[in-house]
Amino acid sequence: MPRSVGLLQTVAVSVGVAIGSGIFRVPATIAAALPVPGAILACWLLGGIIALCGALSIAELAGALPRSGGIFAYLLEAYGPLPAFLFGWTELVVIRASALGAIATVCAEYLGYFWPLSASAVHRVAALAILLIGLVNYLGVQRAAGLQSVTTALKYAALLALGLLAFTASGGSAAHFTPLWGAGVSLSLVASALIPVLWAYDGWADPATIAGEISDPQRNLPRALIAGALCVTFVYLVVNVGFLYALAPAQMAGATLIASTVAQHIPLLGSAGAALIAATVLLAAFSGLNASMLTGSRVFFAMADRGLFFQVAARVAPRFNSPSVAIALATVLGVVYVLQNDFAKLADKFILGIWPFYALSVAAVFVLRRTRPQLVRPYRVWGYPLVPAVFLLASVLMIGNALQTDPRDTGFTFLVILAGIPVYWLRGRLTRARAGAAD
Repeated sequence: MPRSVGLLQTVAVSVGVAIGSGIFRVPATIAAALPVPGAILACWLLGGIIALCGALSIAELAGALPRSGGIFAYLLEAYGPLPAFLFGWTELVVIRASALGAIATVCAEYLGYFWPLSASAVHRVAALAILLIGLVNYLGVQRAAGLQSVTTALKYAALLALGLLAFTASGGSAAHFTPLWGAGVSLSLVASALIPVLWAYDGWADPATIAGEISDPQRNLPRALIAGALCVTFVYLVVNVGFLYALAPAQMAGATLIASTVAQHIPLLGSAGAALIAATVLLAAFSGLNASMLTGSRVFFAMADRGLFFQVAARVAPRFNSPSVAIALATVLGVVYVLQNDFAKLADKFILGIWPFYALSVAAVFVLRRTRPQLVRPYRVWGYPLVPAVFLLASVLMIGNALQTDPRDTGFTFLVILAGIPVYWLRGRLTRARAGAAD
């Protein structure tokens, strides 16, 4: 596939994946879990620092190994085929299907603000949105990246404007920030609140999946990863400070549709506030859907290209130079997910599914510096070894806390991941059997 995706387009993918539906509902969740403003802002700042540490670390691997698949490629290089296969397996059965289905559902729900939709119609419209995005991606990476750049710029500007306009809200007050801290905010409570916060930040590593199509990837990819994490952290902090100014923490906790609630208090928006927020969320979700399709399909392509998945998934459409079968697979998975109501109930159980692989990827910085010292590294982690160590420590604490506070759902997530081991073993046996038959 041609290397035609530029620096700004790559940054747009990073920001576009992260800013989806999460920022429009997670602030209320965090305010309910951490009822004092200091803890709320500290949690969002900590989430941004963790994401930035991850991006700074992954950037070294991205510059040294600019291959399609991102995390898949780094796990394969550092640990061998089994961990890489388990990541691809988790993407296949859990992460990508749930991401596409959940984002498309939010997209359809907010479209329903303008054209009322029944519950069943929401699922059908969401499925159509996934099919449309799949078609756009099939028509070439430049079309998908161009759409991503435009939609990301629009939603970033809209979200930043909302955060700034929140300081003009009627009833807004700096008194909402006092007392800044209070008793009863434990480390375990903050760690639990970090899970949805990090879900809202998720996307900082995704541009690495399209490394095989980025121009001058050794230079542009590390820059894009770091710039994307910084951009998202900045706008999230502005938005949350603005929301806290407009609403007291107790009001935030009760505002499920917090962006709409804040908009109702902004005089400049007037009666059009609700429609503007609905349009912003719709745009954000549509943009996130495109970014998720663009990045997720490349994982399936990379698996097939390296012999760990059906070879047909490595096919590239000769006319559009896109991984056509991998895109079709991601599209089908998303449509199946979104049409199955029972699957929707499982979405929140898999937020932690990606984090063991993030941790392994960041640890690969240490592993490859030891095993591949001769590897050309155009960028080396700033603050090594402290920066990757901070990310690893945060990951271990968060996963450990999740196992302690919610052992059933977290354990189920890890069981799904480990279920890939017998699949990997069976795939190996079948491959050897076919090779023996051919001989």
